[in-house]
Amino acid sequence: MVKEFRQYFSDINPKGNIYLMLVWRFNLLMLIFSLCRVLFYLFNVDFFPNVTSKGLLRILAGGLWFDTSALLYTNLLYFVLFLIPFTFRYNAWYQKALKFLFVITNSIAIGANCADFIYFRFTMRRTTATVFDEFKHETNFGSLIPRFIADYWYVFLIWIALTALLVLLYGRIRPIVKRKGYKFHLVYGINGMVLLLVFATLMVGGMRGGFRHSTRPITLSNAGQYVSEPLEAAIVLNTPFAIYRTLGKKSLVKVDYYKTPEELEIAYTPIHKPEPTDSLKRMNVVIFILESFGREYIGAYNQHLKEQGYNGFTPFLDSLINHSLWYRYSFGNGRKSIDGMPSVLASIPMFVEPYFLTSYSGNKINSIASLLRAEGYHTAFFHGAPNGSMGFQAFANVAGFEEYYGMSEYPNPKDFDGMWGVWDEEFFQFFAQKLNGFRQPFCAALFSVSSHHPFKVPERYEGKFPKGTLPIHQCIAYTDYSLKRFFETVSKMEWYSNTLFVITADHPNQTYFPEYQTSVGSFAVPLVFYRPDNSLSGQKDELAQQIDIMPSILGYLNYGKPFVAFGRNIFDSNTKPFVVNYTNGCYQLYLDSLALIFDGSKTIGLYDIRTDLMLAKNLQNQLPDAVKQMESKLKAIVQQYNSRMIEDKLVVR
Repeated sequence: MVKEFRQYFSDINPKGNIYLMLVWRFNLLMLIFSLCRVLFYLFNVDFFPNVTSKGLLRILAGGLWFDTSALLYTNLLYFVLFLIPFTFRYNAWYQKALKFLFVITNSIAIGANCADFIYFRFTMRRTTATVFDEFKHETNFGSLIPRFIADYWYVFLIWIALTALLVLLYGRIRPIVKRKGYKFHLVYGINGMVLLLVFATLMVGGMRGGFRHSTRPITLSNAGQYVSEPLEAAIVLNTPFAIYRTLGKKSLVKVDYYKTPEELEIAYTPIHKPEPTDSLKRMNVVIFILESFGREYIGAYNQHLKEQGYNGFTPFLDSLINHSLWYRYSFGNGRKSIDGMPSVLASIPMFVEPYFLTSYSGNKINSIASLLRAEGYHTAFFHGAPNGSMGFQAFANVAGFEEYYGMSEYPNPKDFDGMWGVWDEEFFQFFAQKLNGFRQPFCAALFSVSSHHPFKVPERYEGKFPKGTLPIHQCIAYTDYSLKRFFETVSKMEWYSNTLFVITADHPNQTYFPEYQTSVGSFAVPLVFYRPDNSLSGQKDELAQQIDIMPSILGYLNYGKPFVAFGRNIFDSNTKPFVVNYTNGCYQLYLDSLALIFDGSKTIGLYDIRTDLMLAKNLQNQLPDAVKQMESKLKAIVQQYNSRMIEDKLVVR
């Protein structure tokens, strides 16, 4: 036995100890993930203006917790194959196979982190597992990846450099490799099994985020303890962790902030019970959901920036706003295109995950289309992308639209932009002509496509529109011009004067001004109601949101039957304006001039969104009564939303 112990330890060079080497390689991965976190911050530093040097150190330290978990999940197979106590693990061929596995799996994880250097700007959060569902219907996905690599080549080079660093440093400490392997003996087997159990215990604790029995596995929301505002949680997290923790997970759980249905209904209810009436205004409704049309791009919304020489990129929409009812403090209820459609058309906000991608997307819902269709309206949805793109066609069907018009219905394939769909100018004209052929009254919605990455305009318009400071600016100007051409066309049509037009956006996109880069400003979208007879006009300084659109249209038309909508009728002066949205594991509620940030269990911030545009001053401790009032309302909204989603109660039965 003594001889076997001596033989075992004499065969292990301290510099090549297989267990020490495993620890070294794991530390190498931790270093690279930390580098990714620093790069993520530097690429998106404009979105985190309130991060101090002390705060950044706290974030970086907290991020190690999530990196440990993500890397253990990523390398689980590698660790098992590495630690099994058989002597063939020392063979050269086996070590080469392990190296190949190590490099491939971790380079993919590093690539996911690198992708979010850029993708974060569009979603304002780390990518989760829903990304696989989000793009599964895209027929042009094969062309998207090369295009993204070409446009963001520097990120691709960073990924190559980090992978090369991984390969280079992987072999700096090598195990003793013998082609014939070691001779197996009892001491070797016992020692290997003990160390395997030790490492397995450490790995389980690392993946869970702790060893205590009472410790729940860490989730995305745990990042909130290292930040001062929810947007910063994206720095703490890493993309592989965000994906792993959302794979196959139900997005909603029942909460019981309010113990009885009566208490909950008093605090907040999404059931609208208008006065019964037989005087429905049989007026046409046309809704524009403009891709990426954030408030920042619209001159009328940014009069305070004129001193800096900023006039926006929407001269036509600015002129239309002068004859419209518009809301100065209007916001979206999500940060993705797939969030915008349910919010605008069915008054369903995005909480936790996009409604399209949850297990509740098959619920029976009411929408502006289904409710007006039951009143004899002709309903249609238009989207210039390939049919099925983003799941819009499926949702349009569920929402009750009679007809769907996409690229398959568009007559001229030459108008395809080569990436996303039909150019806006041509598709808007197609929209106008189709509307002119519908029986009245009709309710139609259009989702535009051109103001989207890779931010191109038709060749004939190169140089016509101002380039601005961001790639998207000329695309915004082009879509604004397309909107102008649409109104020029339809203003000559008979049905035009009897129509309510509503214009909003799905979400903001690239931003230049810091006020639009906060967790509040990043939801800023326009909300405009236009009637050709100028019967709706003026600026409103109260809050409004996408989920207000459906109940407001119904209210304007004197719709008199009960329905479910999470927003309010803005034409009803008896309802109090509010805005609700969700970002990086936190709910946000805006009331009056205040924004409350709530992580599901406690309030972590309260800000004045009119005087403190950068959300630099947390008023939570100074205004405890406001916190209590707002937290009560937000809890009621969340409880109603979760319960109704889970129990399939999104219609009045």
